[in-house]
Parts: sequence; structure tokens; C-alpha cells
Amino acid sequence: MKHRADADALIEGGHVRLNRNRMSKTGHILREGDVLTLTLYAGVRIIKVLGVADRRGSTSEAQKLYEELTPGQTASSQPENLRA
Repeated sequence: MKHRADADALIEGGHVRLNRNRMSKTGHILREGDVLTLTLYAGVRIIKVLGVADRRGSTSEAQKLYEELTPGQTASSQPENLRA
């Protein structure tokens, strides 16, 4: 997601699972090894957290912090508006 408000809406709408548990509140701290499952209009996306940045960085730096687990997908094959 490009904007925090978009991510908040997905969570509050029940479209995000963290380690198979539905998230109902925003503000949860992600940890290395966590798996997010997002239900989007374009389908389901599964992402594994590989690390957490100390500060905000570039897109290329952010892409090194997660692994795309969705079958047949890579981070670079996702449409721009669906990238994390």
C-alpha cells in the first residue's frame, strides 16, 4: 500500500490476516518472520516479513524487507498500486 490510510481501511474491513489470524485493529508491530495475507480486489496476496527498517527508505530498500509468497507472483510483477 502506498498510503497508511489505505492499509488501515483494509485492516478495519477484515481483509488482512497476520499469521493466519484476522487483524481487527491497526497499529500492530510486525516482526521478522510474520506472514501477512491480504484480500484485495485483484486477488489474494501473501507476504512474509524478512526484516523491519529502522527508518523510512526507498522502494528498493523496502522490497528487500519482504518476500512475496503468492503463487506465481514476485514483488516486481505486482501492479504499482498493489505493492507494499
